[in-house]
Amino acid sequence: MSDHTLQFTLNGQPQTVSAPANRLLLHLLRDDLGFTGTKEGCSVGVCGACSVLVDGVLVSACLLPAVFADGAEITTVEGLAPDDEHLSPLQESFIRHGGFQCGICTPGQLIAATALLNEQPKPSQAQVREWMMGNLCRCTGYYQIVDSILAAANA
Repeated sequence: MSDHTLQFTLNGQPQTVSAPANRLLLHLLRDDLGFTGTKEGCSVGVCGACSVLVDGVLVSACLLPAVFADGAEITTVEGLAPDDEHLSPLQESFIRHGGFQCGICTPGQLIAATALLNEQPKPSQAQVREWMMGNLCRCTGYYQIVDSILAAANA
């Protein structure tokens, strides 16, 4: 398998890494770079646990070959907070409104919600429900997730 040198920006920081052609972005982020907030859930792109932003677009990192991220700007859950001492308004809202339980799906939920709010800053409840349909949660029943996103949008 051929190795490729990849250059991209990860959470605002330039990265240069070598990866085999078959390396998935999920494994590059978690195993090679230590960004373990991106979770592996279903490994087939339907649960949303591995959601990241690539050039502002919501993608499943478990499906994307890492070589496709060459030259891109990637944002993981670790890149949402403005600094090490503060959380983003959306992260704060998830805490305040109980939008997380066990935490397995929370990083993907936060990334997907960020993508939604970037595209539609004041979504309706129906828009939030439709957008978040690709992120599965076994704990909350979704009400608190929707409430958290709406509260952040209205803050």
